[in-house]
Amino acid sequence: MKIRPATESDVPGILSIINFEIENSTAIYDYEPRTMEMQLAWFRNKQSEKMPVVVAEDVGNVLGFATYGIFRPKEAYRHSVEHSIYLDPVHRGRGVGSQLMYHLIEIARASGCHIMIAGVDASNQASYHFHRKLGFIEVAHFKQIGFKFDRWLDLIFMQLFMDEKYEKG
Repeated sequence: MKIRPATESDVPGILSIINFEIENSTAIYDYEPRTMEMQLAWFRNKQSEKMPVVVAEDVGNVLGFATYGIFRPKEAYRHSVEHSIYLDPVHRGRGVGSQLMYHLIEIARASGCHIMIAGVDASNQASYHFHRKLGFIEVAHFKQIGFKFDRWLDLIFMQLFMDEKYEKG
């Protein structure tokens, strides 16, 4: 497995992973699957904003991806980013997510980020514990902030201080 910057040729694999999550989970609060055009626009926008998109790749297959973007579009938030990480379900629990996050965290640190934020659906205990393992702490719990699959969803915000000592697991 190799962790590397994503290219446009990775977008179909990224699209497959994100659409699986949209259709089958509350990891992302979108309802409608994305098209290739939408995902290419997303990727190109990340590139134009100089925001990283990294993939875990094995023999040409995208196993997962991670990215971050500005937390809020105000100047005072310029040192805070919110990340996203998604894995092909077949490759969960094998260290792929941890390797992607270690890489993304190092990019954020090198870019001068102070805080990395994770928005985690409260019912997704695997994601919650994954982030805790990486050093994220819970800072907010929004009740019934989303609605998907005919039920209200709670969202937990977690954050990682980038300038504190960070130990790789």
